[in-house]
Amino acid sequence: MHSPRRVHPLQRREDPCPTILSHSIPSLSLCPRKTSRFIPSVTFPTMSVSIFLLWLVSIPLIIHADELPAPRGFFISCGSSNEVEVGGLKYNRDEPYISVGKNSTIRQPDLLPILSTLRFFPDTSARKYCYTFRVVQGGKILVKTIYYYGGFDGGRHPPVFDQIIDGTKWSTVNTTEDYNNGLSSYYEIIITAHSRKMSVCLARNEHTFSSPFISAIELVYLEDSLYNSTDFKNYALSTVARHSFGNDGDIISFPDDQFNRFWQPFKDNNTVVTSQFNITPSEFWNMPPAKTINDAITSSQGKTLRVKWPPFSLPSSNYYIALYFQDNRTPSPNSWRVFNVTVNDKNFYTNLNATTNGVTVYATQWPLSGENEIVMTPESDMPVGPVINAGELFQILPLGKRTFAKDVTAMEQLARSFDNPPSDWIGDPCLPKENSWTGVTCSEGKYARVVSVNLTSINLSGLLPESIDTLTALTSLWLGGNDLTGPIPDMSSLKALQTLHLEGNQFEGSIPESLGTLPKLSEVFLQNNKLNGSVPDSLTNRYDIKFQVSPGNHLSE
Repeated sequence: MHSPRRVHPLQRREDPCPTILSHSIPSLSLCPRKTSRFIPSVTFPTMSVSIFLLWLVSIPLIIHADELPAPRGFFISCGSSNEVEVGGLKYNRDEPYISVGKNSTIRQPDLLPILSTLRFFPDTSARKYCYTFRVVQGGKILVKTIYYYGGFDGGRHPPVFDQIIDGTKWSTVNTTEDYNNGLSSYYEIIITAHSRKMSVCLARNEHTFSSPFISAIELVYLEDSLYNSTDFKNYALSTVARHSFGNDGDIISFPDDQFNRFWQPFKDNNTVVTSQFNITPSEFWNMPPAKTINDAITSSQGKTLRVKWPPFSLPSSNYYIALYFQDNRTPSPNSWRVFNVTVNDKNFYTNLNATTNGVTVYATQWPLSGENEIVMTPESDMPVGPVINAGELFQILPLGKRTFAKDVTAMEQLARSFDNPPSDWIGDPCLPKENSWTGVTCSEGKYARVVSVNLTSINLSGLLPESIDTLTALTSLWLGGNDLTGPIPDMSSLKALQTLHLEGNQFEGSIPESLGTLPKLSEVFLQNNKLNGSVPDSLTNRYDIKFQVSPGNHLSE
């Protein structure tokens, strides 16, 4: 598992660390003033470990607010009956975004409002519990999930469970150590919306012995320029560390960071200096807040600056690294700090000039392992030593496969047509495979396709919509023993359909002629409905189909 960074509901502190999966080919770039110059890639051996990133970071509980516009996106207080405000940010009720689960209140003094309520999910039959948000397709979004157990269920230990985002397993939530130390926790990921809906789901796993829960969710739109060297079509960035070097005060967040990113303080034995120059965040790649760049750590003239960062051990993995530098001196013709940067003795950047305007150096994929050290070696004629102001570290998380878009749309329409679909019929119908919708089986090709729907005898009511005809990979449709009404729709496009079970419902009208034209159909059960008219010749002439329409129905020969 991991030893997370964490923070008390009323105080701040730090500790170690994560477990990560990734594969590597590093590429570097220098980005002064939002411009980039790419350096030839260096190939490293591919490295991996057997489980996904299980990274836990800490939620700041004191936020300094000003009259600034809130970040664009969603701020959700789970389980709350009212809108609540924390540090100038308004968190809305979660009911518009989820239809399952129960609310609970943590009766503990001095908790922030977003930690005093939660939503929990006691239904053990559901394969996942999903929030869904209407988002801008192609938008780059920072997603944050926040947890504070508080013993809401009378237990002593928080449950362990999975997080899923848009069909990709993101992480496993384990806040046990945090809770034992009176701490709250959050997870964070940067991902691009591949459709107009984004789902954030929780799911049980083999270690889940009580109800999964969640305290708050944030979805914040980021500027297109932020972290834009990442291939967000195939990867997401899961936060491992974000530090303001030389800072020993509060965590920096909104309103200083317009996207409500959390910058932890980081201070070691190196000398701390404060900038004498007004800093404009927009001049820096990834737009770190000015307060993050205000302080720095440095060394004296001619001395190498060594920084062990992040302050915890890492398993072998790939990371996105962004380092921020700015000369703290008053601007002048001599305001130059030129030095070389290495990470674990491998060249990261040569002849970096940290001017008063600031500069960002990043690596899109860089292998790290164990304890890590950034070494900055000054040029021989430099009147001052190297300086570093801030750093960010992300795991490169490969996104899972996707479900065929038309199948997703058809399944969502099917769910809306039922009055009482299974509670987990929300989010991606197929992915992850172990968390597909109840009764739904999917293929495992380039795109997942729905191949089977089996909801036999679960007291379904509602209609079977015409959109069922767009599930062109469907091989079996079993809806027998329910209370579905209306006509049986045309299914002429379901060329792969082999078995159709609609018996024991309240279907009315005639049997579609198109059923007899389906080349692979071998079994049709329609008995005990309210069908009328005659049996189509296309079916009576098919001796290869096991066909049953009685008892029940009102069919003529």
